[in-house]
Amino acid sequence: MPTNVVMPQMGESIAEGTIVRWIKKIGDPVDRDEPLFEISTDKVDAEIPSPAAGVLTDIRAKEGDTVPVNSVVAVIGGDSVTSAPTPSTLPEAAAGQPETPVGQRKPAKESVETHPAENESKEDLRRQKSSPLVRRIAQEHHVDIAQIHGTGISGRVTKQDILDYINGGVAHVVAGETPEASGVPAADVRKGPAMPGPTYKPGERVSVVPMSVMRKKIAEHMVLSAHTSPHVYSVYETNFARINALREKHKAEFEAAGAKLTFTAFIAKAAIDALRQFPIVNASVDGDNIVYRKDINLGIAVALDNGLIVPVIRNADEKNLLGLTRAINDLAARARAKKLVPEEVQSGTFTITNPGIFGALYGLPLINQPQVAILGVGSIEKRAVVIDDAIAIRPVCHITLGYDHRLIDGAEAGRFLSFLKERLEKFEEDWI
Repeated sequence: MPTNVVMPQMGESIAEGTIVRWIKKIGDPVDRDEPLFEISTDKVDAEIPSPAAGVLTDIRAKEGDTVPVNSVVAVIGGDSVTSAPTPSTLPEAAAGQPETPVGQRKPAKESVETHPAENESKEDLRRQKSSPLVRRIAQEHHVDIAQIHGTGISGRVTKQDILDYINGGVAHVVAGETPEASGVPAADVRKGPAMPGPTYKPGERVSVVPMSVMRKKIAEHMVLSAHTSPHVYSVYETNFARINALREKHKAEFEAAGAKLTFTAFIAKAAIDALRQFPIVNASVDGDNIVYRKDINLGIAVALDNGLIVPVIRNADEKNLLGLTRAINDLAARARAKKLVPEEVQSGTFTITNPGIFGALYGLPLINQPQVAILGVGSIEKRAVVIDDAIAIRPVCHITLGYDHRLIDGAEAGRFLSFLKERLEKFEEDWI
């Protein structure tokens, strides 16, 4: 019996995925659980294993296609191979809809469009037409999703729809409403945003390549963050002599326990202590409310060949230095191997990013929404410093806090960084 391969639902809030690469081709044999294709979603990139052993007989969604979860994207069969259908003959599932079992198919004359029950609330309709991610973005920007025409499946409002709406693009206003009633100025609907001119002219020596799926998603998130939070930065110089000495003393012990001890683990431990002391930095904004998060879920940015991903250490405040080191090593390795699951890149409350590994003196990172702060770590280099009126050589690092000025003022950021600096410069042996 042929086995249908479907787009998996990689997390509760994931509604669709983009096929980045087919690892197997039509006619290739494949074992059960062997990587079959690679996808990219709003949350994570992943290799999808084959649900059965056999031969890949049919591919119904090509590389670059974005399809909803549970859509059939390929077929695993016996030795026979069928040609991939052309777009005009693609079954409903390959065109972006889940396959319907034969016994449940509707008569041809019956409309495929369902009509909401009269007692369904506006909230019910809104939820049917958007994912949790879209609803969160709408809530943060006080946008009524019911006033937007979605371009997704069955009129679902996609993330791109809500971003276009927020950023002043050509608004998808519900039919029959005036632009003002939908909350969009008439000029924005009529003209759209003021677009920049072409970035190159015909005949210029250029090479134009499309953005990868990951790069497009990073771009969307960064535009959203810059649009949402008024970013402010504070930079503190920190003496890492104490951390360096403790690392040299304990790294062999940690390696024997199967963990590579890095500066990042020390920084994470000190940052967790600072977040306990200043819970506003671990909070988020919900309209006119402040949400104080009781869990400390620490995001650690990991640079990949084609982008950046931020896996999250959940309940990081419950781990000692060895536990943090193991978690950081494990998440970074699986992020580079594309073995993370969506839950491991969600629900972060504070992020650490380290541009210093590439030699940067310090960085000014954008906040990872809906968080309100991010810690940037610069390079750790030996420099001349003044200690007790004498010049000495010490390993020095610049730590940067980027913060949302809606919630965190410079004084509070200064207190947070001062605490963090002291914690790093006077790291105690028993904290290990």
